[in-house]
Amino acid sequence: MLHTPIHDDSIRRLMEDQEAMSLSPRACLSKNSRGRAVPEHDCFLRTCFQRDTDRIIHSESFRRLKHKTQVFLSPTNDHFRTRLTHTLEVVSIARCIARGLHLNEDLAEAIACGHDLGHTPFGHAGEEVLSEISENGFHHASHSVRVVTVLEKYGCGLNLTTEVIDGIGKHSKGRKGALILNGPDAPLTLEAQIVRLSDLVAYINHDIDDAIRAGVILPDDLPRAPVDLLGERHSVRIHTMVKDIIAASADAEGITMTPIVAEATEKLREFLYSKVYPRPEIDSAVEKSKELLKQLAQWFLAHPEDLQARLKHLPPAGQSLKRTLVDYLAGMTDEYAIRLFQELFVPHFQLDISIVSPRGAQGARAGNGEFPGKAAEAR
Repeated sequence: MLHTPIHDDSIRRLMEDQEAMSLSPRACLSKNSRGRAVPEHDCFLRTCFQRDTDRIIHSESFRRLKHKTQVFLSPTNDHFRTRLTHTLEVVSIARCIARGLHLNEDLAEAIACGHDLGHTPFGHAGEEVLSEISENGFHHASHSVRVVTVLEKYGCGLNLTTEVIDGIGKHSKGRKGALILNGPDAPLTLEAQIVRLSDLVAYINHDIDDAIRAGVILPDDLPRAPVDLLGERHSVRIHTMVKDIIAASADAEGITMTPIVAEATEKLREFLYSKVYPRPEIDSAVEKSKELLKQLAQWFLAHPEDLQARLKHLPPAGQSLKRTLVDYLAGMTDEYAIRLFQELFVPHFQLDISIVSPRGAQGARAGNGEFPGKAAEAR
């Protein structure tokens, strides 16, 4: 049976009409988006925020998140979180909260997918090193914006909507950042506020879970009062926090928590920063990774021609060497940074088979790369 080709945008328009009918008046509707820096024709099928999610998921920066540290560097345990699995957990929590508040799930998902694209290798340790190198400092949230507006697609950027870029840039809280942002610093949309809190809910709970899995802490080490309120288990605490955010935000001006749950959440966040992240089991690896990145930076500052040769596309005319270097280092995965360090600083022999005789080349291949010499003859 042949189907009539779709030549109009009726499907997308239907979804936009459904948003208008089903979502809260406080929601950011797709059809009311502030648009993109470079105007484009709308997709016949997807809303603008659905399109942004697809662009992020299909980007190289998103794929690299699977090999970037969350807390435990280069984990040998397959069950530790990476920056990618963290992102997926934030997406899941954000969509759930948005759904409960009748806000735009698609916008929340797009922001959540892109919020950590600018993270460095080796987590926040890498961020500290790049802050020292950069002429203007470095923060992963602002670099995530740079990734989607400048660096992706060979320097063209992804041309995302204003709302998604805004949410990506304003998601971070750090150790002392306010849970709730109000006033001129607040994100443009409630959906972005959702992602900001979802990020917190995700990392507090999964970093505790990973620390217990690694044997860095025991469940009994957790502060008693927050656990009694929020729950003994990882999943129960997430459930309690998400339920509280939905209930507290239903009639509030922004996205918030009740004071008692917010206080318990703050105590768990402070526990991580004071009792988990500085632990020697984690901190020793952090210091090694910082030294690795510093040596890479020193190499490329002394050998800019090597940096230039490794770039996939030329930087804009007039861009400083340090700016180019920070972009390059920030885009690395943990594994790539380690391999590059080994290539530059660890002695190794690399056989060029093209200069070996045909007989020798066959011997080299047969001998797993060993040069065919006296050792081969002895065997």
